[in-house]
Parts: sequence; structure tokens; C-alpha cells
Amino acid sequence: MAETNPAPSIPAGKPKVVVTRHLMPSVESRMSELFDATLNPNDVPMTRDGLVAAMQDCDVLVPTVTDRIDAEMINTAGEQLRLIANFGAGTEHIDLAAAAKRKIKITNTPGVFTDDTADIAMAGIIGVPRRIREGTHLVRSGEWTGWAPSGLLGRKLGGKVLGIVGMGRIGQAVAHRARAFGLEVAYYNRKQMPRAVESMFGARFVADLDALVAEADILTLHCPLTEETRALMDARRFGLMKPGASIINTARGELIDQEALIAALQSGHLLGAGLDVYPDEPSVDGRLIEHPNVMTLPHIGSATAEGREASGEKVIANIRFWADGHRPPDQVLTALVGG
Repeated sequence: MAETNPAPSIPAGKPKVVVTRHLMPSVESRMSELFDATLNPNDVPMTRDGLVAAMQDCDVLVPTVTDRIDAEMINTAGEQLRLIANFGAGTEHIDLAAAAKRKIKITNTPGVFTDDTADIAMAGIIGVPRRIREGTHLVRSGEWTGWAPSGLLGRKLGGKVLGIVGMGRIGQAVAHRARAFGLEVAYYNRKQMPRAVESMFGARFVADLDALVAEADILTLHCPLTEETRALMDARRFGLMKPGASIINTARGELIDQEALIAALQSGHLLGAGLDVYPDEPSVDGRLIEHPNVMTLPHIGSATAEGREASGEKVIANIRFWADGHRPPDQVLTALVGG
């Protein structure tokens, strides 16, 4: 049966591409060669009105996680907008259902930031129990009086339980690294991993999230942001955590109820936290900054030159496949919307 509402054809010649943020020079250079590309060399985030205007005039939009693209914006986009080629793996900032209704394809760049983000997670997993931020501040303040047997005592990593919430690519990469530090790895996931995978990472499945939260000495979050996972760590779950436990978040800030986290830190129930993401970026609550054992990083989980270049190359490949009339290799399946 013929499609009743076929998507407009792919434009002849170079597709008109709008890139919302400054990318690696090699990526931008290649984009300029291949496409009719409008770049953002000053790296000033585009306003909502600016995004709307771009979507009404381009064939392909290349946004990042900082660009919120809702249904209203998609519904007012020009008919020529046929592809949103996201720079980054996460797509929760794009209304996928609205894009599917408009027959706008969505692509992302999965896999390239896995190791980089896992490395930053490990920095928190090691740094918070060992009170790295406090130690750094002590030396820089000039108040350090020298080594002492009872000075700045942290918690040993070996033998402690690392609870991983979300055992996708990044969760698995963290599990792989954690074994080298003698951590016992337990994980919660929507589906249990195959036994062979569990054996490879030395990981133990915990079917109940509350049970994992209560067992973990260090809890690290690696799940996507959905309506089900928003405020996954709330006051009740922080209450389940062991006194003196730590939490690490390199996924999405909205996974944590920030007020509940701050209350757990200020009460002394939690030893500390390692945060690379926040619910109101770039704003960071001053109470987190002031806490002596909260590592506050500026969303740098994916910030390596190699990773950012590889992500840009994936964006280019997705656009080229689409422009040639083929299915982009990293197309986000609309059947997975909401799932």
C-alpha cells in the first residue's frame, strides 16, 4: 500500500546544515566542504527563537544536549527539515515522537564517549571516598601542616560494593575499570545481562533497585533520563543508603532530586558526591559547591579531543548517508520512543 503522507524528497545538491555549537576544527572544515553549512564559531548557545528560525530554513539541524527541541518547535519547522543529526548519544532533549509524526529522522553518535565518561565516573568513585577535593583545597589554601597519622582519613576502595545503576556501554566500562581497584560490582538494569557478560565484568545482578541502593558503599548512575528515571534518587532512596556512602552521577542531573541530595549531604548521612551533571546547567547550587566533599565538575565526561572529533565524524557520516538516500547508520528508531 502506498504511503499516504510520504516524506519530502532529499534536496538536490549540498544539503543546508545548521550546526548549533562550535565543533572540532577538523569536523567543521569537513562539514564546510561537504555541505552548505552554517557554523557557530563563537560557540554562543542558540536561543529558542534562533533554533526555531534555523529549523524553518535548513535541511539538517545539528544540535547538542544543550539545545531543547520540543514538539512546538518541531511542528513549526520548515517542510525541508528532514534530519536532526544530534551531536552526542543522548536524545532526551529532542521530542522524538513529534519528530516521528513529521517524518523527521533523528540520528545520534553512540559509543564514542563510552570510555571517556567511564574515566570521569572512576575519578569520582576514587576521589570522593578518598576526599580528594578536601585534600586539594587544604594544600592550595596553605593550611596544610604536614603528614599526620589521623589526617584527612578517607575510605578504602578494596572490598567495597560499587552499585551501578544502568548496565549499558558506560556502566559496563565502569565495571571493567572497577575490578582493578578491588571493588565488588553489583548492578541494577531493566534486564539482567547474560551470564557470560556478568562473568567478564565480575558483576552481580540485583533485581530490586532499592536493594542495590541499600547495599552499595558507592552508587554510580548510568541510566538514560526518562519520565520513569527522573528523580530516581529521591529522599526515600537517599534514606536507604548506608551512612557514609557516596553517590556519583555522570549521566543526567535530573536523575537526582537535588534538594534530597543536599539534605543527605548536609546531615552527614552521605560521605560525599561526585557530580558532572546538574538539573539546571550551567547553574550549580552553591550548597554543593560549598560542601567540602562534593566533587563538582563542569559536564566534562565526554570532553576529550579524540571523542569530540569522533562524534563529529559520526554526525558527518549520518548526514552523508541520509543525503545519498540511505538509512543513516545511527538513526534513532522511533519504535523505541517512550521505551
